[in-house]
Amino acid sequence: MNGPNHSGVRQGSESAFAKAEYDTRMAKARELLAKASIDVMVVTGPENIFYLTGQQTPGYYTFQALVLPVEGAPVFVIRQLEYFNFIANTFIPDAEIYQDGDTPVEFLIDLIQKRGLASKRIAIDKRGWFLPISVYEALQAKLGTIHDGAGVIEQLRMVKSAAEIEKLTIAAGYVDAGMRAGMAALKIGASENDLVAAMMGAAIGAGSEYMGMEPLVSVGPRTGVPHGTWRRRRIEANEPAFLEMAGCHDRYHAALMRSAWIGAVPKQAEDMEKACQEALQAALDAIRPGATCEAPHLACQKIIDRAGYTENFRKRTGYSVGISFAPDWGEGGILSLYTGVRTELRPGMAFHIPPALRIHGQFTVGVSETIVVTDTGYRALGSVERPMRRLGL
Repeated sequence: MNGPNHSGVRQGSESAFAKAEYDTRMAKARELLAKASIDVMVVTGPENIFYLTGQQTPGYYTFQALVLPVEGAPVFVIRQLEYFNFIANTFIPDAEIYQDGDTPVEFLIDLIQKRGLASKRIAIDKRGWFLPISVYEALQAKLGTIHDGAGVIEQLRMVKSAAEIEKLTIAAGYVDAGMRAGMAALKIGASENDLVAAMMGAAIGAGSEYMGMEPLVSVGPRTGVPHGTWRRRRIEANEPAFLEMAGCHDRYHAALMRSAWIGAVPKQAEDMEKACQEALQAALDAIRPGATCEAPHLACQKIIDRAGYTENFRKRTGYSVGISFAPDWGEGGILSLYTGVRTELRPGMAFHIPPALRIHGQFTVGVSETIVVTDTGYRALGSVERPMRRLGL
C-alpha cells in the first residue's frame, strides 16, 4: 500500500461488510463494465464508492475516486487527511495519496498514465453530483474521449441483499424512535426546534449515524411549504404539525412521514388525510414482483384523482432507498415509482412511499412507509401507527 505507515489502524476494521461482500460486488461491477465496452471506470460518487469499497467519510467534499479497471487491481485516489479513514473502512490494498497542495485531477491523470490505462476506454458517471465540469474537461483534454458509465454500478444497487435489508431494517428502528419522540414532544407552545431536537436525539440515541438529509419538520401554515425545515416557529391551538425524517445505519437509510394536529381539524384537512391513507395503502397493495415501478404510482394517483386532489399531487409516489450521503436520504436517481417507469419490481428492492397533499401556505398532511419488496408483495419496515395524531386543547 502506498502512503505513510498506518500502524494502529487495522485494515477494514470499521467496514460495513466483510471483504468477501466487496469482492463479489467488484466482480459483478467488472462484468457490467465489460458488457458496456468499458475498460476502466473512474468512480467518483460517494454512494457507488461506498457500495464497491466500503469507503465512507463526510469529507467527500474533497476529491476522491476509485479507479476500477476491468482487468487488474483497483486503486483509490484520496486526500492525505482521509487516508486512515480509507484504511479503516476498506480492504483495498492500493491507494494513491495527494496532498492539499496538489491539483487532484492532475494527480488522477498522472496515475492513469503511469499505470498504462490512458489508451483504454475510460468512463466516468457523467450524471455524477460530485464531478465538476472542470474535472471532466481536464480528463478529456489529457486522455481524449471519456465515455459515460452512468447507471452501470447503479444496476447492482437496485436489489438489496439480505445483509443490506438487515441494515435498512435497523435504520427503520431508529426512525421509529425519532418519530415517536417527535410526536411525544407535540404541545401548544412547542417550537419546531423542540420537535427536531427530540426526534434527532431519540434517533441518534437509538443508534443512528448522521443522516443524508435533515428532518423536514414544520408547524402551522409553514407545513404548507414543501420541504420546509425547522425555523423556530411555535405551534398554536388548532394547528398542524408535519414530521418527516430518516435514520441511518452503515449509510443505509429508512425514512418516515407522519402528520399531527392540535385542536380542531378542518374538514378539508380531514378529507385530504383520508385520501393520503388510502393512497398509501393502494400503492402498497400494487407492489409485487413482476409489476412495474409505475404500478404503485398509478394506484396511488387513482385514489387521489377520485378524491378530487389531482392538482394537489404533482410528484412521484416513491423512490428507492439504500445507500445515501448528503444531500439526500434516498436513491431516487436509481428508481422512482412514477408514470412511465417500466422497470419491474423485484424481491429485495426497497422504497420510501410518501403520499402527501397540501394547501400551499396553509397545511400539509401525509403519511409514508419504507418497504422492501418480498416474494409475495411487500414488508413495511416501520412500526409507527399511520393515522394522523390528534391532540386535544
